[in-house]
Amino acid sequence: MARSMQPVAKRCKALGISPAELGYAKKTTIRNPKAQSRRKQSEYGIQLQEKQKVKFVYGVLERQFRKYYDMATNMRGVTGENMLCLLERRLDNVVYRLGLAKSRPMARQIVNHGHILVDGHKVDIPSFLVKPGMTISVREKSRDIEFFKEVREMGSPRPAVAWLEFDQENLSGKVVTMPKREDIDVQIEEHLIVEFYSR
Repeated sequence: MARSMQPVAKRCKALGISPAELGYAKKTTIRNPKAQSRRKQSEYGIQLQEKQKVKFVYGVLERQFRKYYDMATNMRGVTGENMLCLLERRLDNVVYRLGLAKSRPMARQIVNHGHILVDGHKVDIPSFLVKPGMTISVREKSRDIEFFKEVREMGSPRPAVAWLEFDQENLSGKVVTMPKREDIDVQIEEHLIVEFYSR
């Protein structure tokens, strides 16, 4: 399975996003603190950087990201918003949004290791797309893991999102509705990505 091995803090600085937005509250970088600002970017460079930012935030590589874009173009509505909603519906992102993981890479690992059930069935595919009405829960045998015990006692480490319901006691969540553009808290200009792929 291909995965990105780039240093998180360095990549966040290059893309202009805060590590805290990805669940890394303590990561910082002091590399080149007084570096000169880069020269003015071309239109292509701005579009490319926005695409790279979204790929990095959701932990998706190019081939899969392009697949989401192609799916979004065949859906009704605005292509950019459709693409972001598809990314939000990924199982690893839902596990992160529910607070069952500290970061999306951690959520991806939790799903890969078979700790998550969808409607009572084990799903170990991080890219699985959830639908309204589905219930996501932690497998019974996995509830004794220290992190899940902390979540049960302390609650979700992040604010709830409108399209998900979280049951702290049972370590489960329900997909209430499809995610909307306003539910995405990362600063993304999705029209630049659409322009990039439309060239």
